[in-house]
Amino acid sequence: MHALNLQAKPLSLADRLADLAVDALIDEADLSPKPALVDRRGNGAHTDLHLGLMHASALSLWPAFKEMAESALAIGEVGLPLREAIGRIGREGEQAMLATTNGVNTHRGAIWALGLVVTAAALEPQSCGNNAVSLRAARLALLDDRYAPQPLSHGAQVALRYGARGAREEAQLGFPSVLQRGLPQLKRSRASGHGEQNARLDALLAIMTDLADTCVLYRAGEEGLQAMQLGAQAVLDAGGSASLSGRRRLHELDQQLIALNASPGGAADLLAATLLLDRIERDGILQGAF
Repeated sequence: MHALNLQAKPLSLADRLADLAVDALIDEADLSPKPALVDRRGNGAHTDLHLGLMHASALSLWPAFKEMAESALAIGEVGLPLREAIGRIGREGEQAMLATTNGVNTHRGAIWALGLVVTAAALEPQSCGNNAVSLRAARLALLDDRYAPQPLSHGAQVALRYGARGAREEAQLGFPSVLQRGLPQLKRSRASGHGEQNARLDALLAIMTDLADTCVLYRAGEEGLQAMQLGAQAVLDAGGSASLSGRRRLHELDQQLIALNASPGGAADLLAATLLLDRIERDGILQGAF
């Protein structure tokens, strides 16, 4: 066959959703300057993470995201069979991630959040508005996986200690930090002409203003959480990341959180979910991916 006659094989819906999920993780990692998080400038408050590792971790999760979408297409409805299927796939994806990162937890929370979004989008690709996808994700998250391991994660332990809403509860409520904070701020900053990178930074900050981030609580307690929430609000009040005053406040917040060893990893995971939901709805990207 002549090379000019070769055509790329159309991506399946599961392929496309996996692509979008990995893209969201990489976009979140690359976004700079994020307070105390790994980005293009450096490692933030982390000693065991760097940008290349975040990229490799994200790419290692592509097969898991694809398999979750395929399970949704095969099973076709919210219920225990699908919940337990994606739970198994998520645990296998976590092991692939840990093998890639030599045991460093880079994206455990993101597997949960983005995996639910990917699965929910695949269930009804013709109904992929933010609210509809989040509602289906919440219905899945409310189901108990009988095969899930019983030991509590660090985030779950912290959530119990401080009475905070952990990643599980955030999903069960339909991602309120995303729908009520991240996405509205992303759209407001875009509409104000702040540019895409600044709009994404502002979305992250909006999530940080209200989230009881269990990563911050685990690393820096209530002092760190208060510093994160008040500092993020100060950046937005100063005009956001697109303004000179806002950038100064953002630099101050970055230095403060690094000094406290407080890295808002939970907010970063929810920003990735924000970017994924935004792409699914805004681009109408799933309509031809069958």
